[in-house]
Parts: sequence; structure tokens; C-alpha cells
Amino acid sequence: MDLSYGDDAENFRGEVRAFLKEAWQPGERRKAELKAFIADFRRCATDRGVLYRSVPRAYGGSQQPVDVIRAQVIREEFQRARAPMEVGGNGMNMTVPTLLEKGTEEQKDLFIRKTIEGEYIWGQGYSEPGAGSDLASVRTKGELSADGTKWIINGQKIWTSQGMASTHMFMLVRTEPDASKHDGITYLLIDLDQPGITRRPIRQMTGEGGFCEFFFDNAETPVSWQVGERGQGWYVSRTTLKHERASIGSADGLGNQFAKLVELARETGRNADPVVRDHLARIEGFVMAHRYTSFRLFSCAAAGEDPGPVSLMMKLALTEIGHEMALLAQELAGDALLREPARAGTRGRGPEKWLDQIMGSLGNSIAGGASNIQRNIIAERGLGLPRDLAMQAER
Repeated sequence: MDLSYGDDAENFRGEVRAFLKEAWQPGERRKAELKAFIADFRRCATDRGVLYRSVPRAYGGSQQPVDVIRAQVIREEFQRARAPMEVGGNGMNMTVPTLLEKGTEEQKDLFIRKTIEGEYIWGQGYSEPGAGSDLASVRTKGELSADGTKWIINGQKIWTSQGMASTHMFMLVRTEPDASKHDGITYLLIDLDQPGITRRPIRQMTGEGGFCEFFFDNAETPVSWQVGERGQGWYVSRTTLKHERASIGSADGLGNQFAKLVELARETGRNADPVVRDHLARIEGFVMAHRYTSFRLFSCAAAGEDPGPVSLMMKLALTEIGHEMALLAQELAGDALLREPARAGTRGRGPEKWLDQIMGSLGNSIAGGASNIQRNIIAERGLGLPRDLAMQAER
């Protein structure tokens, strides 16, 4: 197996490394100064063609040809230099790719540049009480205003990441109540800074509040902010979820997490326990399989080949491996996990620092599509297996 990137990629690596050596010198700066420096650095990196490569120049990107090998080289070199890449979150991972694929020219002009510059922060308005994994069951209503220029929205959304910081939301609303379950849903963009919208933080069992719930009481958004055709939002949402699952399913970081798990075994004096060592070896096998599968997908992308159903499995595999690590970490940490942190996000430096990861592993089986939903997608769309009879009757 040849894992080298080739001479062209290595020459490009030298160019990226030289750029970072010149441009990424954060030094000792105050918080406000550092924020301004990072913004300037990102603009400079975009001008040099190493950030926002998939975004056209007209919308603030660098408009580079698709090249998965160069993109990987950039990621590796930015990580090595500990330099910031694109503004992350829902905006770059979901909103921008969806607008580039499905949005109107007006929507691209309005939203993409301000999203990649960090001015617009996007929340996801999919899940509702009673309609989590089954997105087709959304009940939040959208009705046209009397003059036909606005959507009037009433309902509730829940489990919105970055909800307290979000300035805008992409959301699914039911606009055709008499249509079939998967039809009659419209994909809308909405400004969250308006009367009629209430947001409340949700305190999680980790003590943190990274999610919000939103209440809409005659909130408004222009009809021109509708993405795709009226009643076809379900199909637009699949574009968004495709990009979300790709980001969640990334193999980056899984190896580092496993290394920390091995270190936890040493810290707790269990690294010589044959049962623990056997468990670690089994998990490492999964981690390596996931890593080498990512190489396979990388190779297919570089060659322009369709990897088939394997690409659907990455997010599910990441979730399962993370849960296996959490179970072993829970056993190793033992009573240390009973310690109450001084405040959310402060877990000390002992075994209790694993508390967030252990609890978070449960949520990862839901984020980006519940694991059982992922299994259905892999079975039906990837392997061509028949749908469940109850699901067929429902449709």
C-alpha cells in the first residue's frame, strides 16, 4: 500500500508550510487583538488559496479547483502549525455547502460571505419534541402572509447546537399540512433577532449548556429566503445532512482519543491488567480499521471513484468506537467520576476529565441522525435490502 501523496503534493506542502511560517505568528496577544489577528490571517490564507477553497471568489472564497489531496495537505500543515482553519460550526459544515448546491444567487450573495467571515452563526432547526430522528414528523407550521411575501412561523425547535450564539437558523417547517409525510415540508432560512422568537438554553447532564430550544410565535422570514421549492424541504435537508454526517464521521482525532485512553490506563495502574489490555487491543483494531477506511475513501475521492456504501458507515462507526472507549474509560476512572466539578467544563486533570466524553458518547449516537436510522440507510440505500414492512405501510 502506497500512502505517499506524490511529488506535486509534497511541493505544495512546502508552499503551505512556508506560508504558515510567514503568516501565522500569533505571539502574545490580548483576546481582542488575537481575534482580529485570526480574522486577518484567514483573509490572507484565502487570498493565497489555502482556505475556503470550495467557495467562489464572488462569495468570499478562494475558488480553487477540487483537489482532495491538496486539501488534505492543508489540513495536516495547519494542524502541525496549530493555525486556525475555516470558521467552523453549522455555517461552514452545512449552510454554505447547502446554499452552494441548492441556493439562489440572491441567497448566496446574502449569506455565504458573512458566514465564512463569522458574522452569521447558524443554528439547525430540525428536531422537535416528539420528532427527533423522524424529521418527516415536524409540526412547526409555516403559512404565507396575506400579501404572499413572507412565511409566518409557529412552533418549536429543540437541541439546537450553538443556539445562544446563533444569529440565523436553517429550519424545516410544514407548509402543506395535507400532503404526505415526506412532502409538504419547506426549507427556510430565518433571522433569529426578531420579535416572536424565544430561545432558552438546555442544561445537559454534563453541566454545560451547548444546546437551546426555540419557540416561534408568528415569527417571519421572507419567501425569498426559502431554499428549494415549496414543499420539497425534505429533499433539501438531505443535502445538509450529507455534509453534517461527513464532518461528524471524520477519522481525524480518533487516534488521539485512543492514545489518551491508553494514558488513562497507565494513570490508574490498570495498564498491566490482561483484561484491560485485551479491551484496548480490540478498540485499537477498530480505530485502525476506521483510519484505513478513511484512507480508502480518500483514495476513491482522489481518483473520482464512488466508494459505495462504505461512505455511509463512517459516522456510525465513529459513534460505536467512541462508545466503546467511553465504556472502558468509565471502568478505568471508577469513583473519580463521582467528583463534582467546580463549574461546567472544568474537570480537573485526573481521571474525572473523561466525564464529558463518557456522557457525550451517548449524545453522539443521536447527533447527525440516530444510529438505528443510519443502519436503516446503510441497509436500504447501500446494500439494497427491503424496507421494514411497517415503514412501507406508513409510506
